[in-house]
Amino acid sequence: MNYPGIFLRGMMMGAADIVPGVSGGTIAFITGIYDELIDSIRSVDLAFLRRVLALDIRGAWAHINGTFLLTLALGIGTSIASLARLISWLLEHHPVPLWAFFFGLILASALVLLRQVEGFNPARLLCLVAGTGFALSIGLSPVVGLEAGMPGVFLAGFIAICAMILPGISGSFILVLLGMYASVLAAVKSLDLGFLLVLAVGAVCGLICFSRLLHWLLHRYHQATMALLTGFLCGSLAVVWPWKRVLEWVTDSHGEPKPARQLPVSPAEYLTATGEEPRVWLCVALMLAGFLLVWLVDSRWGGTRQRP
Repeated sequence: MNYPGIFLRGMMMGAADIVPGVSGGTIAFITGIYDELIDSIRSVDLAFLRRVLALDIRGAWAHINGTFLLTLALGIGTSIASLARLISWLLEHHPVPLWAFFFGLILASALVLLRQVEGFNPARLLCLVAGTGFALSIGLSPVVGLEAGMPGVFLAGFIAICAMILPGISGSFILVLLGMYASVLAAVKSLDLGFLLVLAVGAVCGLICFSRLLHWLLHRYHQATMALLTGFLCGSLAVVWPWKRVLEWVTDSHGEPKPARQLPVSPAEYLTATGEEPRVWLCVALMLAGFLLVWLVDSRWGGTRQRP
């Protein structure tokens, strides 16, 4: 196993997770480690627990592919620690060019993954359309306003972590749609350990349950599942479209308004609605840069994708 390559993939996943609307699962998918990631998470099971209780630490570590998970986690953590300020600054001061870059990245990712679906038939085409429609409905949905009681916090963690490992769907964006984004930010800022513990328990439970479902789907219906996940990427293009008009706002932990629901518009309509220059040529250049980056990644690691 190429551990420097795994670490680099983790850094790329961490960079994607910082941006609301972009999923680290997308990066795992296009760099060929998605199947291994899902398999490794799914391995946290009763057999793993029995080995731990028997103090067979080496066997437990091997059972969950621990070195792979640790290397990936270190890459994600390193990226978040080193790039969070930069990407947050870009999101605040230059959001349109940044979204343009991610649009090109995800568009190329969808085209790369579309090639992985072997032999489209009506069922696989239906999965592609369903995935696209589901991601679009998530991206354009209004805020639900989930109650912030502890059961609601658990449910938010459960759902958000499931979205985070799906290509094209961002866990942080799901928190926005559930109306829990500001509450989670406030809990992190104030170190509300009770709130964060319940959220983490929900996330762990969601990760364990959902990874098993994905593992089963990828091994029983691999091509149909690939078509469905590719549809998620296609639908997410509406979320990362650089020119958007805000329909609803949410207040963050600092009391500042943040966009919660946005509608993709043309550059000309963006200029009319916001009074800001759409910077079309810069955005097109960054779209091409993101597009080319994915094709370079695919040419380097695309052959490493696992198939059941």
